[in-house]
Amino acid sequence: MSAPPDSSVSLLDALRPLLPDFSVGALLGFATGLALKKVGRAVLLALGLLFIALQLLAYFDLVTVNWPRLQALSEPWLRQGGELGSRWLMRVLTANLPFAGAFTAGLLLGLRARG
Repeated sequence: MSAPPDSSVSLLDALRPLLPDFSVGALLGFATGLALKKVGRAVLLALGLLFIALQLLAYFDLVTVNWPRLQALSEPWLRQGGELGSRWLMRVLTANLPFAGAFTAGLLLGLRARG
């Protein structure tokens, strides 16, 4: 009885040409994920500061904010933006990338990373 062929060596040999694309894709995806996370935090910080400023102005009777009207105007836009925005962003970020799978995996890791 002959020994089974060593499939790990042949698999490694088959994947070797793809490893640079996987590593570059994962690294760029991770960096993009971290950048998106930082930008998202900055946008949320700005939005929070804007809310505080509006509330202060409303408290001192300098402005009146119609919150129900603001909610009615923004909800459809935010809902549509959330659904279409993530698909659009992934399409833009992975356009013409031969390593889109590795990039996406790295992106998800970057978004989940602490820091």
